[in-house]
Amino acid sequence: MTDLVPNRAPALNRQEATPKPFTPEDEIALRDSLKRCSPATLEAALQFRRTQDATQLPAILIGVIERFVESDLRPKLRGGEDDLRLMEDLGVDSLTMMEIVMLVEETLQMQTNNEELRNLRTVGDVKTFIDCKVRGLPLPKPAKFIPIEQIASVMPIQPPFLFVNEAQVSTQSAEGKYKLTGQEFFLQGHFKNNPVLPASIMLEALGQLAVLFLIEGSLGDADKKVDPTKIFFTSCEGVRCHRMCRPGDVLTLSIKSKRMKAPFATFEGSIRVGQEKAAVVEEITLTFAYAESIAETVHPVDVIAHPPALKLAPEPTAPPLAAAIRA
Repeated sequence: MTDLVPNRAPALNRQEATPKPFTPEDEIALRDSLKRCSPATLEAALQFRRTQDATQLPAILIGVIERFVESDLRPKLRGGEDDLRLMEDLGVDSLTMMEIVMLVEETLQMQTNNEELRNLRTVGDVKTFIDCKVRGLPLPKPAKFIPIEQIASVMPIQPPFLFVNEAQVSTQSAEGKYKLTGQEFFLQGHFKNNPVLPASIMLEALGQLAVLFLIEGSLGDADKKVDPTKIFFTSCEGVRCHRMCRPGDVLTLSIKSKRMKAPFATFEGSIRVGQEKAAVVEEITLTFAYAESIAETVHPVDVIAHPPALKLAPEPTAPPLAAAIRA
């Protein structure tokens, strides 16, 4: 998950090499290249080439991507959702992605390399990537994509109470997806003949994403890892629900780190369905502990001279986040 392109981008850095003049011959070539794109895309491209106005970039990119996706998927793209996944939501495979990038390169008079394209998974990723390339800015560190298999392998919370299907974790935030199938056990009685996702489950889902961030994210100390069994819910503040979520809805979960000092981690969170806001949480606070460092190797002679003390049975662990959050 990378930072998105701002709505009103400033002019390009003029310290960079001055682009060559946009000639009538260039305009003819550009019109030919974009002949299968919408008139709005062509107009935005012409404006960019004439003035180098970076605010035209989103319209150009969306128009070029639209040119390569199936017609029934184009309304979804026009909705302006930056978290739309290129492959899963728009059917853009690796070869099609290469075609998109080649046309963008030709349109914007820029160059990329294949290695830079590996981490482009969403429309927002493409926008940020092209915006940085055009401006000559360093590319942001790519978010770490975590599929459901990996989520299930590291999380202390397991199905049927796991509400994160996939996630992207960056240095300060995380974003996840959860599809409400209608088969969830809690929908059988919430409500009678009217299945609606409980608000407490929305909060649980955001808490789980925060747990995943603590386990898989970078907390500033590469030598320390958070112990998944020692993460617990502490408190939440400013919870507001704006929309009912029903079977078939795909929830986009977002959390952002606000304060991080062991043993407390505080996040802000939100849930949306498409462009509609479903829930907002001003603060979610968890407690956590780092995993103990690996014991130093003990030589046989030390074992003989100092036999280990008898170990007592460990005390029962505290309930997981799922139980604690409902307490």
